[in-house]
Amino acid sequence: MAFYTNAAIDCMVTGDTALFFYWYSDTTAQPDPLMPRSAIVLLRAAAWFSFLACMPMAHAGVFGDGDRVMLEFGPYVLHRVDNNGRNQWPNLVGVEWESGSHWLIGAVAFKNSYYQHATYAYGGRRWFLDRVYPNLYVKLSAGMVYGYKDPYEDRLPVNDNGYGLGIAPALGYQLGRANAQIVFLGTAAVTFTFGYDFWN
Repeated sequence: MAFYTNAAIDCMVTGDTALFFYWYSDTTAQPDPLMPRSAIVLLRAAAWFSFLACMPMAHAGVFGDGDRVMLEFGPYVLHRVDNNGRNQWPNLVGVEWESGSHWLIGAVAFKNSYYQHATYAYGGRRWFLDRVYPNLYVKLSAGMVYGYKDPYEDRLPVNDNGYGLGIAPALGYQLGRANAQIVFLGTAAVTFTFGYDFWN
């Protein structure tokens, strides 16, 4: 979500600080060793297995026809300025539910441009561009971001104690149950995300 924004949503969402419309400064980013990588991977895996285990029960009458539940991945962020000095590999992973009328909600976890662990919980909508090309769409998401802490709090225009506001416009292409998106992270960066509908 760099939704995405980054947008995402980065995103999806998406997976970088630029999702949230900030301007770069000359501060040098340093890795943030808040939690060992192995512990984070285990926590994410446990959360996903718990979520997937609930799917058979949820499928029985909770969602309607045409609804989608997407797994999202964001492997790369391209920064307009100082790409090599920022984290280019956000390891973004998330889930997104979309109604048959294309309203959506979702959440992603990622590592931001400053190596801090962050999350983006959002709502939004997709609009298909049938007059241009039937599979092409634009998406807009907005929501709460957590994880941009000192000394990078000012990277989000609205940020209080690590909680901020994110807006992530995206351009995407739907191919069957899969999609690919470019999420525009303000004027600072773009991130590339991929999704797959495992529901239908």
